[in-house]
Amino acid sequence: MSNQLTTLLNAWQKGKNDTDWVLGTVYKTEGSAYRKAGAMMLINGFGQQFGLLSGGCLEADILRNAHKVMQNRLAVLLEYDGSDEDDWSFQLGIGCGGKVYIMLQPLSDENDLSLGDMAAGLGKRYSGIYHQHIGTATAYFERRDSSESEHSYIDHRADGEWLVTPINPEPHLLVVGGGIDARPVVRIAAELGWLITLVDPRPSNARAAYFPDANRIINQLDENLSRYIQTERVDAAVIMSHNLDIDAEGLRSCQGSSLEYVALLGPRHRYQQVLERAGLVEQQLTCPVFAPAGLDIGGQLPESIALSILAECHSVLNQSKSLPVLRLTAI
Repeated sequence: MSNQLTTLLNAWQKGKNDTDWVLGTVYKTEGSAYRKAGAMMLINGFGQQFGLLSGGCLEADILRNAHKVMQNRLAVLLEYDGSDEDDWSFQLGIGCGGKVYIMLQPLSDENDLSLGDMAAGLGKRYSGIYHQHIGTATAYFERRDSSESEHSYIDHRADGEWLVTPINPEPHLLVVGGGIDARPVVRIAAELGWLITLVDPRPSNARAAYFPDANRIINQLDENLSRYIQTERVDAAVIMSHNLDIDAEGLRSCQGSSLEYVALLGPRHRYQQVLERAGLVEQQLTCPVFAPAGLDIGGQLPESIALSILAECHSVLNQSKSLPVLRLTAI
């Protein structure tokens, strides 16, 4: 199961009437920590957890405290110090060596901490800001396209400290081409918790039996795809049909959109052929095209190629400065 926030909220919505639930949130860290401020986890009365607040070393103790929260219906603040030999977290074997501050808040029918509003917003692929009053069972979600910060931060207000967390939907990936080598692309993207749309007009390709992890399969490639990219808020596209005409139509459909990443499979000279078939020139492209697609990680098999493409895509979508780009061509 993915650790994306949408997946966590879906699990809570399906079982929220069956048992008690607690929302766990990292609200502050000091030094090295596996998860940073804003990381969330949902815990239910059956002992199930959805998401992670550490690398797995703190979860047993978090679950123990969560059951106390379910009983007394009061928020609890926990502190784990991996650098202190006398601290419980040190004895648990935390390897990061930093401090992690965690808040546990009870959920109820009367007070769902605005998780319902958040789930509704993410379901429509809206972004927003989540506000949690540290130390209490108070929170609210506001829909907003942008935040003054990309990361969670503590806001000092008259009534106390609030954790402010930007909330964004998981990436929506469009894959044009439903051949055998597209299967690991869809499978790995699904493991990441991404939303996936697969497009291929050829009857023998892009079958649901071949792509059980795709959220939607489209068997037509026409002018409606451009509209779909906009209305469904697609973030990135991988064009890999191995057919010049299909790839050209896919590339043409991406133009005029707000796509942050477009990958085109194949060598550089094939990219020029696709451009010609699409009736485009490089200066006309309105979104970044990475051709050849993927990072040079030395792989040749479909799984390795899929990994290289999605790693590059992940880096671009998150504007990573830390990932060493061994070979990257953006137009």
